[in-house]
Amino acid sequence: MKQNSDEYTKLKQKIDRRTATDFWSYAQITLVILSWLLFIVALVMSYYAAPDKDFGVLRYYDIEIRQFWLTPLTGYLYILLWLSALGSYLALMTDKYRSRRRSDAPLGNLIFLLAVNLTWLVYILVKVQ
Repeated sequence: MKQNSDEYTKLKQKIDRRTATDFWSYAQITLVILSWLLFIVALVMSYYAAPDKDFGVLRYYDIEIRQFWLTPLTGYLYILLWLSALGSYLALMTDKYRSRRRSDAPLGNLIFLLAVNLTWLVYILVKVQ
């Protein structure tokens, strides 16, 4: 009788040991949401920091077109992109050390966000200077 209960206990522990959400899960969710929010704010800020488009109507009416990046906004944009990339990297590292099951979902959206942030940072460094 005792042997069956011991086997049942061991089997139950192998099946599911997680009973509640821990601190690291909340930290990871917070980092993911914060990273995406920072990325969205960076998208809005880049609209205002980037040079204006050169439309034919603007040239026809001799409206001045800004051909350069706005330096103060570009600095803030650069900081936002680094913070977003850092948050997504930390969330990926948290996931790497926390999830060990095959059934845990991969965080492809964070890999995509990190790649876009780093690509955008390189683009800003090349185009602004």
